[in-house]
Amino acid sequence: MSAPALSLVLPAYNEEARLGSALDELFGYLHRRGRLGRDGRAGAAGLPLEIEVLVVDDGSTDRTGEIVRQRAEFASGELALLTVPHGGKGSAVRAGMLAAKGDLIVFADADMATPPDELVVIVQALQTADAAYGSRIQPDGSDMRASQPIWRRVLGKTFHALASWWVVGPVDDTQCGFKGFKRDVARDVFARQRVTSIVFDVEVIYLVRQRGYRGVVVPIHWGDRRGSRMHPGPRLALRVAWDLIRVPLLHRGPGPAARDGGQPRPG
Repeated sequence: MSAPALSLVLPAYNEEARLGSALDELFGYLHRRGRLGRDGRAGAAGLPLEIEVLVVDDGSTDRTGEIVRQRAEFASGELALLTVPHGGKGSAVRAGMLAAKGDLIVFADADMATPPDELVVIVQALQTADAAYGSRIQPDGSDMRASQPIWRRVLGKTFHALASWWVVGPVDDTQCGFKGFKRDVARDVFARQRVTSIVFDVEVIYLVRQRGYRGVVVPIHWGDRRGSRMHPGPRLALRVAWDLIRVPLLHRGPGPAARDGGQPRPG
């Protein structure tokens, strides 16, 4: 597939326990809805026909890469694999976003915590915006992260308060792992990305604003999939704090004024 209309990037590190079922869900949806057909018709329900799914294996030590290579979609060219040295999620996302070929490029969590039908929301938003950020906060104010353990919620609220004040402005859910970009914007932003820790989302949103692109926030559905590898502790807290502080300092050069700091889902 030389020039897909849409690329979906899935960063994966030691995901052998969850990746197979997640890919079953993803391709089941795409095939069921006719979006990967080969009869030349346009894709159904708002998605283009030509879709590239790219799994970025972040130096896994388990069967993550093997699971991808053994799938029928890999043999048919519907699924691709990029293997990189282990560098963390931010590093894997950057590698995938720069390697993807689509006109629109979306990254999502490999466990499909965000259901595949939410791709339509991001694609629709990118018709008028340069970047679209999935948000687990709904228009009525409810938060789909309420199902997370309380320690995750407390840490999340503290993190977002600091990130909003110092870095990103009015984007309340910076860490939702579901974001989309027009290809030229992705090339520009991710080539400049420096942070590879969990703070990389904040840097990406900052760069979108600093480079003068229009970003929008789009509420999406999301489910808490157990198996997080985030282990809170002093070391992680210090890394997060340091990365938050240094994001604006890493990009102090002149940049166009931001056109949009994040607005509700386009109507």
